[in-house]
Order: sequence, then structure tokens, then C-alpha cells
Amino acid sequence: MDNKLLLIILDGVPYANWRRLFGNLEGWVQSGDARVWRMRSVLPSTSASCYASIHTGVTPQVHGCTGNENVFRIGLPDIFSEVRKAGGITGAVTHSFWSEFFNRAPFDLVRDIEYDEPDSPSINHGRFHTMTGYNLINQMTPSDVDLFATLTMLCARHGLNYGILHTCTLDSMGHRFFHDSREMDHACYAMDAMLAPFIPKWRAMGYEVIVTADHGQDARGHHGGTGELQQDFAFYYFGPAEGPPKDTLLDQLALAPTILTRLGAPVPDSMKAAPFLR
Repeated sequence: MDNKLLLIILDGVPYANWRRLFGNLEGWVQSGDARVWRMRSVLPSTSASCYASIHTGVTPQVHGCTGNENVFRIGLPDIFSEVRKAGGITGAVTHSFWSEFFNRAPFDLVRDIEYDEPDSPSINHGRFHTMTGYNLINQMTPSDVDLFATLTMLCARHGLNYGILHTCTLDSMGHRFFHDSREMDHACYAMDAMLAPFIPKWRAMGYEVIVTADHGQDARGHHGGTGELQQDFAFYYFGPAEGPPKDTLLDQLALAPTILTRLGAPVPDSMKAAPFLR
């Protein structure tokens, strides 16, 4: 496998705040270096359910993760497994749920917080965080610049074909302050500023880059249900592929087959949605 792609997931950012507050990403859209669409999550628009759907390309009603309290090893084809079958190298810098869904469960803090497993059929190089003790006062999230640097290190050290980064900072901030607030204005600004220097680095290393979310958040800091605020978010793409018209509403279930197509890996029969980048 020669192609390379990174998926950056900033948890819990509604569409309007992407377009309003991420000045670096929007600047690249204006310059033509990136393209942006609106994407809609599955239901429930709950974090763990969305994570599982992002990687398997099937609904929660099919993969079985109905919420954050129902996390287990999913027995369906996913991006990691299909990249590995095609001969690619995979990596993840994410919340521990991703390791449980796509490598092994339950998550063992000592065994699974960091691993390098070249022969793994799923995740070869994992660096995870758990947010143990999370609540509205203590967010328990790592610094995002540390996560971006860790992914870059894995790319340089191990030659990842596919890498994913996931951070809950903005989701946690949104639950605490809601998205129409000075605190969220600054949090989105800070995230955009931390992320921006890494995108040219990743592009120079030969990666196509996707920056997106798993779901949105509504005016009361909630998600899980229906509606544009809870379900819709922005999808930014840096790369050479052709995409749909800019006003197309993208389906979250199409993300997994799209990534596999960009990487040159076969799309399993369980992923029914059509790829939207060619």
C-alpha cells in the first residue's frame, strides 16, 4: 500500500462553529488548498456510537453500540482491519474506546495505554488516553498539541498508511459552557491554532488529511438525539481527490468506504454507502 491518509476527529463541534471559529481551516478553504462539506452523524448522535459507525460504515442498530456505556470489541470489518488486510500500517492516537472497539476489550491501562504490535490485524501503533474521572469541572483531557505531535511521531517513526487522531477537548468544553459562549469561542480558536502547524507537515509527509467531528452539540450542550445542531458538523479535506458539489450533505456511513477507497484498499460488503471522494 502506497497511499497515506490521516483522519483528525475533534469531538462534538457543531457545523456553525467550525465555519465561524476555525480561521486557519477556513483560510485554506478560501485559498483552494482544502474543501469543506457538511456531514450528518448517525443516530444516536452519541460519541461511542458515532466512533463505531465512523470506522465500520454501519449504523448503531447494526454494530450494536447504543451509547457510551456499551463499549465492546466489534466483530465487523472496519478501516483498521481492511487496511491491514491490504498490507498497510495503522496507528491511533485516541480515546481508549477506539482500542476497545477495534483491537481488544476491556481496556487495560498498563497493557493498552501504549502499544506497538507490527503483526496486529487491526491497530499496529496505539497511543491512548482514558479521561478517567471526567466530569464538568475536571475535564481530564490531554493537551491537544501533545496529541498532534504524537501522531506526527508515529507517522515519521512507523510510516503509517492510515492514522487517526481523536480528542474530546471541545466536546467536554461544550458540555460545560455550551457552544454560544466566550469560553467556546476561545477554545475553538485555540484548537485551530494548535492544529494548523501540523497540517502542512502532514501534507509534506505525503498524507491526505481529513479534519472533522463525530457529531455536533445543541444550544444546551447536548447531543445524542436528532436535529442539525446535534448531528451536523463540518468535513474538511486536504488532498487531490474529486468530491461532490459543495452543498452536498455527506453521510457519516460513507466515511469508512471513502477512506478505504482513497487508500486503495477493498471495501467490504458490509459497508453499503458509496464513497464520496474519488
